[in-house]
Formats: sequence, C-alpha cells, structure tokens
Amino acid sequence: MIENFSLIDAFYMTMITVSTVGFGELHPLSPAGRLFVSLYIFFNLLVVAYLLSVLTSYIFSGELRAMFTMIRIDQEIRGFEGHVIVCGFGRNGSKAYHELKANGAQVVVVEQDESLLKVANETNGANILAVFGNATDDETLIAAGVSRALALITALPKDADNVFVALTARELNPNIKIIARASLKSSEHKLLRAGADSVVMPDEIGGSHMANLVMRPEVIRFLDMISGLGPRKLRLDEMRSDELRPEWRGRSIRDLDIRSRTGATVIALKLQDGELLVSPSADTIPQPGDVLLFLGTEEQVSTLIRQFRA
Repeated sequence: MIENFSLIDAFYMTMITVSTVGFGELHPLSPAGRLFVSLYIFFNLLVVAYLLSVLTSYIFSGELRAMFTMIRIDQEIRGFEGHVIVCGFGRNGSKAYHELKANGAQVVVVEQDESLLKVANETNGANILAVFGNATDDETLIAAGVSRALALITALPKDADNVFVALTARELNPNIKIIARASLKSSEHKLLRAGADSVVMPDEIGGSHMANLVMRPEVIRFLDMISGLGPRKLRLDEMRSDELRPEWRGRSIRDLDIRSRTGATVIALKLQDGELLVSPSADTIPQPGDVLLFLGTEEQVSTLIRQFRA
C-alpha cells in the first residue's frame, strides 16, 4: 500500500526481508517505505530472538526431553492390559504403588502434582509411568487405560473425589476391581454404592493397630512379619486350584503335602461360594474355583510356586 507494489512483489519483498537474505529492492523505496521496512525488520528480529530463547529453554531445561518422555510413556500405557491404576500418589497411594511393583504388577499412576512423581523418581531412581491430570475426569482415566485395567486403587485425599473416581471407573469398565480409600465412616457406604468393591480406612486401621500393640503385641508383630514390616519377613500368598499343575489337581491337602515339600503352610481355603475355611482339614480336596492361601518365607513360597503352579 505504501509503495503500490503488486501482491507478488510485496510477498517476495516480505520473504527476503524476513529471511534476512537481502537480494535487493525490486523498486526504489520512498522514505516512508524505508521507515516501514526498518520497523518490519526490527519486529521480525524480536520474534526470531523470542523463538530462539523458547527453543533454547526447552532444550537446556529438559522440557523438550520431558515432552518426549511423556509421549513415550503414553505409547507404553496404550500397550498395557490387565494393569493396576493408582489414583493419587500421597502416603497411601505411593505405598500401594511400591507394594504392587514389588509383586510384579504393571502399575499406572494418576496424579495432578508432577513434583510428587519427580521427587519419587529422583529418590528411588525409578521410572514411574504416570498420567498427569484430575482422576475424576473421564479423559484422564481413559488415558490411563481404565477400559483394559484389572483393578483401580483410588487414594485421593477427599472422599467425594474417591466417590467420583469409583463412579467413573465403574461406568468405563464394569468388570474392573475398585479399592477405595475413605477418611469418614459415613463415606464407606457411599463408596460401595458408587461401585467400589472394597473400602479401606487407614485412620481406623492405624488406631486399631496401635491399640492391639498394647493388648496383643505378639499378634501384631506376627502380622507385621506377614506385611513385610518386621525384620523377618513372611509372605502370604494365594493360588487358585485351577492354577495347579495337572498332576496335583483333584488331590487332598494331605496328598499335596505342601508343608513337607516346600516348608510353606496352607492356612486357609477360600471356597468358590465365598466361604473361608481356616486351617482346613487335611482330607479336604480343593475344587475348581477354590483358592488356597498359604504362608511361608519368601524362599518357601517361591519353591511352592515353582513346584505346584502350572
């Protein structure tokens, strides 16, 4: 408009000016045109300098690497199936995560505060697969693969949020197993109605644990050993009768002779109808769908699994 250039000439002049090539002017410029071009060059230098500073910060501050890491994690989560989702990486959520990982489970964490995961990764040298966002949002749970997950643990600070997560997860995956944390006793029934399979109240469990340390200290020490908290750790595990090797199926607990073969002890039998037999009779024959519960050291339980699991 200033020099009455054609559209093609104006576009060409713009390109050689922005790119700082400077082949030369197509037509002599008037003083007004030279002033406009000077301001235009200065403006573009500012834009280029800003873009270079942003790109430099991404490269040297690790943001570019973090972005590629998030893309890689997202692709990895897409391949998960039968994994466990832990919503909230606070005290309860982080404990659940480490316990699940110790037992070989695939775990995806849903957390809003990226700093919690960053500290955990730096402290333990781990690479926690996480989806950052609000666990009550459908999109966040979908990104965590809720439709393909085996179970979900919601350990958010607010009971109302845990109710929303249970509702959303149950709607997105009717077959998922949901374990929810609750602070108030009144929230337990709401969580169960929302779709949670089990509700855990850490404060109530903690108070009961402290009282029992006074009244039944040896029982609590034994439970600590089972939980892996004591100096001598015991392992409590389970095995479905369907998982037994073919040669062991249809045999009584006496014929299995687990105690003599491995050192572990069968302490209970969960029947298919839900009944739990504590210290079952040696003549009891596990039926299809029954679950054997056994106790022993890590070595004894590992030996049992090697010998009896198909």
